[in-house]
This record gives sequence, structure tokens and C-alpha cells, in this order.
Amino acid sequence: MQLELAAERLAELGHSTRLAIFRHLVRCGPDGCRVGGLQETLGIPGSTLSHHLGRLINVGLVEQQREGRILYCLPNIDALNDTIEYLTQECCAGRHEGDAACAPDPALVKTNRSKVR
Repeated sequence: MQLELAAERLAELGHSTRLAIFRHLVRCGPDGCRVGGLQETLGIPGSTLSHHLGRLINVGLVEQQREGRILYCLPNIDALNDTIEYLTQECCAGRHEGDAACAPDPALVKTNRSKVR
């Protein structure tokens, strides 16, 4: 995954309405839910919901499927997992390589030393 895609996905999830939409879709599971049901549950006007869904679709976090006249929104869990993996893939790597930028700042490290009187 590229830095830009991760940043775009995180930016879209950084909006409270889009985060609520995505969390609800995750709650619905891999089969997703009807757009109408999503609108009713979250109390979002249709045009607003459409706008936010479009942004989530553009970054690959949500997909849509039509069955007849019913439109379903599905969470793309793989895209979410890829984004999370991108954030954590190098966890602690600098510490093991002796990266000076990863060394703790002594001024910020709390100590548990007792005061001696």
C-alpha cells in the first residue's frame, strides 16, 4: 500500500458521519446492508448519505451491489485490514536496528525514583 492511499482512507474515516456509516456497515457484516436501511438507522438524509458513501467508495472502503431495485453497501474489510497493516507493519523495527530517531527522549521518560530526604 502507498502512503497516499493510506492517508486518503484515514482522512475519509476521520469524518464522524463517514466513520458512523463504516462502523454500521462493519456491524452488518460482509453482506452489508440496504442503502435505505442505512439511511433509516443513522438518520442521514439521502443526498448526504450518497455524498459520504461516494467518498468511502472512492477510497475503496465500501463497495455497492445491486439486486434488482435494492442497492446494498458492503464494507471492504480487506481494504481496512490493509490500511491497519500499513500502519503497523514496521512496528518496533527501528528499535531493533538501533535507529537513533526511535530512542526515547530522556526528558519525556517518567521515572519512578523516590525522593530521598
